[in-house]
Formats: sequence, C-alpha cells, structure tokens
Amino acid sequence: MKFSLFLSLVLFATPNVQAASVADVVKMMQAGKQTVRVACFGDSITGVYYHSGSQRAWTDMLGLALQKVYPNAKLEMINAGISGHTTVNGLARIEKDVLAKKPHLVVVMFGMNDITRVKPEDFQKNLHTIADKCGDIGAAVVLCTPNSVYENTARPNSGLLGLAKRVHEVGKKRNLPVVDCFEAWQNIRAKDELTWMLMMSDAIHPNMHGHKKFAELFASKISGKTVELGDVPPPEDALQTTFNRLKKKEPIKLVAMPPYDELIPAELKKHFPDAKFEITQWPVSGQSVAQMREWAKRIRGLNPNLVVIAVPASAADKSQGDYIRNYEWVLNWSFHFGSRPWDVVPVLPTVTGTVKEGEQENLNLARHLIRGKDVQFIDRSSGDEKTTQQLLAEWVAVQKKRWMSATK
Repeated sequence: MKFSLFLSLVLFATPNVQAASVADVVKMMQAGKQTVRVACFGDSITGVYYHSGSQRAWTDMLGLALQKVYPNAKLEMINAGISGHTTVNGLARIEKDVLAKKPHLVVVMFGMNDITRVKPEDFQKNLHTIADKCGDIGAAVVLCTPNSVYENTARPNSGLLGLAKRVHEVGKKRNLPVVDCFEAWQNIRAKDELTWMLMMSDAIHPNMHGHKKFAELFASKISGKTVELGDVPPPEDALQTTFNRLKKKEPIKLVAMPPYDELIPAELKKHFPDAKFEITQWPVSGQSVAQMREWAKRIRGLNPNLVVIAVPASAADKSQGDYIRNYEWVLNWSFHFGSRPWDVVPVLPTVTGTVKEGEQENLNLARHLIRGKDVQFIDRSSGDEKTTQQLLAEWVAVQKKRWMSATK
C-alpha cells in the first residue's frame, strides 16, 4: 500500500474531533435539551472522603451551583477523584474514569500529590496531555490550581504556588480557563485567618465549607455569574443505616459520648422495642479536645453502626487554633475514610443546656465545624425551653419520618 493511500485511510478512519469550548457547554445547559455530563478529575480533594463528610464533595456542589444558574439544565456530575493520585495516576486511568463517560466538560484539579513525587515540569507536561485527551473526544476543559494549606514540609505553600503558576501557563498556552483556588484561598487567609481555618478539614484538605467555595469559584468561571451555596443544607438522611438495621432486628454497635450512650438507645427503643445495642462509651469527663481526638482514632477499627459526638462546652484546648484543628479531627475520625457505611450524629451542648457565657465562642466554632461535615446534627434553637429528652425525641421522630418516606 502506498504511503499516501495509507495516510488517507487513517485520516478517514479517525476524523478530527473539534474540542468544545466552555461557551459551547453553557449553551447546552441553557437549552436544557440534552444531558450535559461534567467530569471532575483529580485526587482526594475532588473525591468523596471524610474531609467533607464521606457523602458529597465539590462535584455535587458544582452540580447544584450550575443548576442554580441554569435551571433548565440536565446535568450528570461524574466524580473522578481518587485519594493519593497525581497527574501520572490520572493519565493511567483517564480512559476508564473520564473519557469513557463521554463528558462534555472536564474540570481538572491535581497538584496536591504531584508536589510530593512528580517533577514540576512533568506535572505541566501531564496537564497538557490530559487536556489533549479530553479535547480529542470533544470535551471542554477547565483547569484548577490546588488550594493553599497549613504550612508543612511535604507540601509547602511555596511549592504549591509554583505548580499553580504552571497551571496558568498551560491554560494560557491552550486558551483554557483557569480557576485559581490557591490565590482564592490565600486571599481569604490574608483577610481573615479564622475564616480560612474554618474551611479546612485538616492540614491540606478542605471541609464542606471549602468544597462549597470550590464549587462557587468553578461555577462563576463557567457561567460568569456569582453563585452562593452557603444555604445548601446537608442530606436529610440521618440515622438511615441505624433504622435499616433496627427494622431487620440487627444489633446496633453504638459509639457515643455520654450522656448519649444511654439517651440514644432509650429513645430508639421507643420506636423499636426489641432493639439491641453494643455500646462503647467515648470518654469526655475531664478530657481536652486533643484527648478526645486521640481516642477517636480507634473508631474506624470498631466498625460501628452509629457514632454520636457530644463534645462538652467546657472542653478546652491550648488555643483557638488547636481547638479548631482538634475538633475537626474528632469529627474526621468519626467518619469512614471514603463512604458513609455508618451514621454519624453530632450533638451540640445546647441540647443539655450546659453552655455558660464564657463557652459561647467555642460553641459557635463547634457548630460551624459540624456544618462543614455535611451532616444532620442536634441543636437547640434560641428560646427553646424543651427538656433534653423532648428535643431528642422530636429529632429522632423527624428522622424516622424521613426514613419511612425514603423507604416506601
């Protein structure tokens, strides 16, 4: 076969696919005539892990944000984030996890692990290859820089800034939109360190507050409009696993801080008289938040069905910063690493009415941190004079009603 004929056959067999632009995807969402598939490609900061409550992440929040801007849009959100992955790992699985899904838009966010084991120039080259592969199937691409972190040796902010610059270089060369999460995080940090801390689940991973911020930034870049997600509530599925087990008359392995190691079983037995419990008390008397954090490390190994967190208002720590970081880990260790196989129910000290005037600041911090885990929790509204038992009874009854409605 002559080379010219061979070349013609190849070109005929593999026609050039024109990569879409973000503007093309926007038109599709505005029209609402076909499902728009959005793949979110990255590492644990993209994936669904304990940092944001083991149930949703920024992929889900971006879907909600885009739906707000484009009410008629039909969206399919694809989470292609895996913990520990670099752009090297990403390229090894891009065909299966991204391209095979036939996305119209791919949002790419790597770097947090690349900085530990991929040369910066290779990171940049890999981003080009990722963009090539997405473009080859006609998908539009949005690039994102990694967020800033608590300063640490493995992932210094100076190094992350260097990678962020390389993301910008790729975006500029390819005329792709870039969302600078690093700059956004650092701007928040410079303006209010406390606000920045309350967006972080640990040294490098944002919590749900941070994931909502990601989604707001991404949606704004895509649409050119401001989107706010602060009012998005957690899923209404508290105690779903617990109720399912009780319905099947299976025992409940409960890990709970007092007094809920006694109060929760008593309340659940009102609805399921034959309920059986294997109770592990999580000690809090005389404990600092740091000590509660240390104890919490054993929870995943216990493989519970229900975890009840009730940090007393009097629990102290060395500083406000230590309180925030340790409280985050009390919550983090209470969740499964990457799914929600058991229920987690935080209870604020307002429920027992033990909050003193000097403890109000920590109470406010605790409430905010719990909201960052995208989970239903028990609290007392201002002016509510119900007893602890009444509050608990009402809350459990509401959850059971939701469960029954969901399982019909």
